[in-house]
Amino acid sequence: MREIFSEEGVFVRYRENRVKLENGHELTHRSEEPTELWWKLKEAVKGRKVRIVVYELEE
Repeated sequence: MREIFSEEGVFVRYRENRVKLENGHELTHRSEEPTELWWKLKEAVKGRKVRIVVYELEE
């Protein structure tokens, strides 16, 4: 095996917005947006057989 991609960062931005409706109920809008890092990874692994291991970084 050889390394073809090694970077750190956030792959997908995630947001939640709570909206209060006229009838008093609340609705949650969820949104996911891929980052530049996601697109770099996608291009690096395209068409290859890979093993992907993900580690959470301490903040």
